[in-house]
Amino acid sequence: MPKAYLIAHIRVHDPEKFEEFKAMSGPAIQQYGGRVLVRNPAPDHREGDLRGLSIVIEFDDMDGARQFYESQEYTAARLVREMAAETDLMLVDGV
Repeated sequence: MPKAYLIAHIRVHDPEKFEEFKAMSGPAIQQYGGRVLVRNPAPDHREGDLRGLSIVIEFDDMDGARQFYESQEYTAARLVREMAAETDLMLVDGV
């Protein structure tokens, strides 16, 4: 079964509130077996319109990624993030 990845591009407009999101989401990531592989606030952008902080989180499988994303813990953190930033986020299977 392939690994699964959460890939996000986050454009923060309220840094203080975003710090609150990070404090909430970090423990949830660990609780659901996620491993942060990429967290880059200033990626070397080459093409397309996506801007902002780039993050890639690895999960053992898509079920684990979905359980994390749909969890009460992450849902609470996501509500805070939505007040602090605009986000493009997807869950994808690895190869």
